[in-house]
Amino acid sequence: MFNIREIDYNEEEYERLRERQVTSEEIFDGVILHVFRDGVALPNGNTSVREVIAHVEAVCVVPVDADGNVILERQYRYPVDAVITEIPAGKLDKAGEDPLEGAMRELREETGLTADKWTDLGLFVPAAAYCAETIRMYLAEDLHQGAQQLDDDEFLDVFRMPLKDAVQAVMDGRIPDSKTQTALLKAARILGI
Repeated sequence: MFNIREIDYNEEEYERLRERQVTSEEIFDGVILHVFRDGVALPNGNTSVREVIAHVEAVCVVPVDADGNVILERQYRYPVDAVITEIPAGKLDKAGEDPLEGAMRELREETGLTADKWTDLGLFVPAAAYCAETIRMYLAEDLHQGAQQLDDDEFLDVFRMPLKDAVQAVMDGRIPDSKTQTALLKAARILGI
């Protein structure tokens, strides 16, 4: 699991606010998601219930070419019944897989691209109130085109857009995916766009 505590925590404050698990019951065992109902002891001594979705760790990549274009994907997402624009992303294949290796694999599989330069953009926590998923974000530069290697159940269109236009699309609400918004804005800031 990614170390969420890499974020600048005041350890004393963290302990003062921490909830402690006292019971745990798996209430759904799915292919990708597992849902738990946990009893927790609150800082004031009372108890409460937390329903938590356990999800495999994930990675995402902002691939930027030499001309300042970001490589994006359009993919249908069943839960929101829409085709949305996203950056390449995916879950790690196994527990303990190096996130950078996972990011390299996802970029290659989904776009056919490899990169010589990688920058860690940090950790993204999409829904901390109810989901344990974490996503490690990367910027990939010095790109080389190869062959796409999509999974059998993966259907997407890959396209290029100037990174500055992608940032505007985020600001205009045309890119609603949260990991994509965050990673694009961070990459643009690092690249001075």
